[in-house]
Amino acid sequence: MTLVTGSGTALLTDQYELTMLAAAQAHGTAGRGAVFEVFARSLPAGRRYGVVAGTGRLLDAIERFRFTAGDLAFLAEREVVPAETLDWLRGYRFSGDIWGYGEGECYLPGSPLLVVEAPFAEAVLLETLVLSILNFDSAVAAAASRMTSAAGGRACIEMGSRRTSERAAVAAARAAYVAGFASSSNLEAGRAYGLPTAGTSAHAFTLLHDSERDAFAAQVAALGKGTTLLVDTYDVAAAVRTAVEVAGPGLGAVRLDSGDLLDQAHEVRALLDELGATQTRIVVTGDLDEYAIAALAAAPVDGYGVGTSLVTGSGAPTAALVYKMVARAATDDPDAGLVAVEKRSAAKATRGGRKWALRRLDSDGVAAAEVVGTGAAPSADDQHRPLLVPLVRGGDIVGREPLDDARERHVRSRAELPATALQLSRGEPAIPTIFQGERAP
Repeated sequence: MTLVTGSGTALLTDQYELTMLAAAQAHGTAGRGAVFEVFARSLPAGRRYGVVAGTGRLLDAIERFRFTAGDLAFLAEREVVPAETLDWLRGYRFSGDIWGYGEGECYLPGSPLLVVEAPFAEAVLLETLVLSILNFDSAVAAAASRMTSAAGGRACIEMGSRRTSERAAVAAARAAYVAGFASSSNLEAGRAYGLPTAGTSAHAFTLLHDSERDAFAAQVAALGKGTTLLVDTYDVAAAVRTAVEVAGPGLGAVRLDSGDLLDQAHEVRALLDELGATQTRIVVTGDLDEYAIAALAAAPVDGYGVGTSLVTGSGAPTAALVYKMVARAATDDPDAGLVAVEKRSAAKATRGGRKWALRRLDSDGVAAAEVVGTGAAPSADDQHRPLLVPLVRGGDIVGREPLDDARERHVRSRAELPATALQLSRGEPAIPTIFQGERAP
């Protein structure tokens, strides 16, 4: 079977989105106004905050959410929906409004990260696309945020492409950058999103040559003395000496990828200084996560390369976000007002009504609570920061921004949280979520 791909995003969805649409059309309810919200009932066990990521990717995907002739032919062949629904899908364009937390913003359980307001037929089709992007990207960004926090200002390099699928690798690199990673090894991420890219050589390059000296000489000749030489293929101390002999004291960096990184980093730093390579940096890689990074805080390390743990969310590969209807038009009348609706099923109950969200700050500007409510939102003041921003208005994308804006937002948002938010030990969310009409804990 030949894999057929295209530039559209309409079939990046689950079948039941379309069958719900078809059934609603048959019953005459597809045009009812509806409000859907994206939120997490809880954070991954022990985590203290989440990070919104993927918003920019989502806006691009919504703009390209069109059913092509090939898409429609596939749906017709499979008899997924009747001909009437196929005709409607042929002209599908999202015409509603979307608000959301700014990309890079930290969030808590119950935070309405995305609010979609549109006719049911239009809004329901976006569920799978929204969740597939936001769940993955936010999981990676949350892990990346913990890692960059633990790194304490030292550079983190994303290098997880070989530990996930080829498209997910690009998304992961972008999400990691939002949460503070300095660069990525993935060239497509560099091309698509303008990310800084980095990379020099693997152990195979050393093994290719007759000696470690030959390998280092070849790399320096090709890439210059500012390159990073991998020094743990054989004997680390001997390799460091050879590296400085070949490149001189102006060698850019050495990389350690195995062994006791804490002890080795101290030994290598002392040896580099002894050899006069006082400005040569030390980069460490090799199955690092936020805990390993934190354990190296006292080591003379200048940068960390992180792969597997990053692209798998460091044990939490999804943000567990859901997309739920919270309000709908009272009747089929296009001018009918909205009424709140909610699930009451055990362990999966929802709060009805379209939400607003503010972050309550104390007198020092430190976040004290996430305040979420329905109805008219209270006015913002010095103690309450609005969190929802317009992303789509009347079907037009209005929330695009440079990726560096999201990166800077994350720095501000994380800094706003209380100090306990940055602890890596298991704990409760950094601040409580207070729903309008309920008392703070």
